[in-house]
Amino acid sequence: IKLKIREFTKPEIRYLLAECNFTSDERTLFDMRCADVPLEECAERMSVSLSTAKRLNRRIKCKIDKLYM
Repeated sequence: IKLKIREFTKPEIRYLLAECNFTSDERTLFDMRCADVPLEECAERMSVSLSTAKRLNRRIKCKIDKLYM
């Protein structure tokens, strides 16, 4: 099952923020994705390419997966 970040509860989001050791860019992207901002718009707001936003998104998902293994 593939969970989307917006599907996490607020307590789960607080836990992830405390435990995942996100970089500042990862944190910025994570916050926007929690607000259901499309990845393309996140890239634009962050002034990065879509491929960079996708790479950051993969790193976020990898860190989340490590917590739930």
